[in-house]
Amino acid sequence: MKQKQNWKVFELAFSQQKLVFELTKSFPKEELYSLTSQIRRSSRSVYSALAEAYRKTMYQPHLLLKLSDADSENSETSGWMDIAVSCGYLTEEELAEIRQLNLQIGNLLNYMIHNVEEFRFR
Repeated sequence: MKQKQNWKVFELAFSQQKLVFELTKSFPKEELYSLTSQIRRSSRSVYSALAEAYRKTMYQPHLLLKLSDADSENSETSGWMDIAVSCGYLTEEELAEIRQLNLQIGNLLNYMIHNVEEFRFR
């Protein structure tokens, strides 16, 4: 079985949520319970869904479900970033690093989902 610390996607997901947290500190107070909490929650959910996936590697359908959850949360994070830009809270330049991480995470999760057998405990 591939070890959790060897899943590159863990490192990327952790970096993404840290960057999201730092960038959202400057969001207006009126966004605290809407946009700010939503983008933080979705970015953190990518990492937590991966942690759950790692613990479910013995049963392929459960592993696949958790990888799919991580992929969905990663896509949600991207959507919230689009909204942050459209509201003028962030620029595309400020988001460049997060967008790159988001894309890498999505690509890795797509690979894992389509090759789930490689990540299953045997």
